[in-house]
Amino acid sequence: MPKPVMLSDEAYRVLRDAKRPGESFSDVVLRKFPKGDPARILAAVKEIKPDLEFSKSIKEARKEMRKNVRMKEVIF
Repeated sequence: MPKPVMLSDEAYRVLRDAKRPGESFSDVVLRKFPKGDPARILAAVKEIKPDLEFSKSIKEARKEMRKNVRMKEVIF
């Protein structure tokens, strides 16, 4: 069942330019983002650059959260 999708002008141009003769926009999306293709997922993850500041902020937040957690014994 077709679904309407809102795209920015730039996103539409990118999608339109990726379209091959005889392909629908759905075909382009499925070609670019195949479901569960581990090689493509791994390639995308490898393109992400490490963000050391973000990593540091997560570690600090985790440390703060652990300070505020109190363990309680639960008896069943």
